[in-house]
Amino acid sequence: MTRGAAAASGLLIGLVIGGLGGGGGVLAVPLLVYVLGQSAQDATTGSIVIVGVTALAGVLARLRCGSVHWRTGLGLAAAGVPAAALGSLLNQRVAEPVLLLSFAALTVLAAAAMIADLGPAPDVDPPARGAVAVRARPSTRAVVGCGLVIGVLTGYLGVGGGFLLVPALAIGLRMPMRAAVGTSLLVIVVNSVAAFTVRTGSAADLDWAVLVPFTLTAVLASFAGRRLAGRMSGVALTRTFAGMLLAVGGFVAVESVVALAS
Repeated sequence: MTRGAAAASGLLIGLVIGGLGGGGGVLAVPLLVYVLGQSAQDATTGSIVIVGVTALAGVLARLRCGSVHWRTGLGLAAAGVPAAALGSLLNQRVAEPVLLLSFAALTVLAAAAMIADLGPAPDVDPPARGAVAVRARPSTRAVVGCGLVIGVLTGYLGVGGGFLLVPALAIGLRMPMRAAVGTSLLVIVVNSVAAFTVRTGSAADLDWAVLVPFTLTAVLASFAGRRLAGRMSGVALTRTFAGMLLAVGGFVAVESVVALAS
């Protein structure tokens, strides 16, 4: 029963990550806590494994099409690695209700970011043959700042931060959407490795019988999500997911407040 629930949860996460290029991590933690009965600390550590492995599969799938901007991605990751380590240390020192309340606030922020990103998007198609592609080079300050925020989110809450990183790359840094998704996944992989390295002492306590089917299903579903996204309206998909995030955030917030009050 537990493995079946883990596989079903992985299916949902994989479809979201594959379809939207991010956002699945913000559902992984509440699924691990409220569906699979894990503690908040264990769930955030498990989420790092799930999101990191799924993102790695996404990066490998995009190598041939050249949709990963290595220079920008590694710059973001270089700033994010120490931040992810710091976030992991902070995660181990806060009470579970406080951690979940922080997570609830993040889901609302994620929903707001996705809704805000429904406006005019940058051109996602490659330039015509013979045309000159013009792309503003991101400033060092912008890359470092974005990397720090994403790193802290990965370490502290066990999420990849793709829901913030993809719009930041696509809109703020004027990167084509395909490249923004691929580069975001690269950053998530590196930050996940850094965050999990700090938590290696707690890895033995993880329920691998849950995490393995969860992760494998998420990886497989992410490929299906990529195909599904090509057949559905991106606006409708994003609005549906944003509504789901608001519902999940509200539920987690109420549960956390009740736990703090008791």
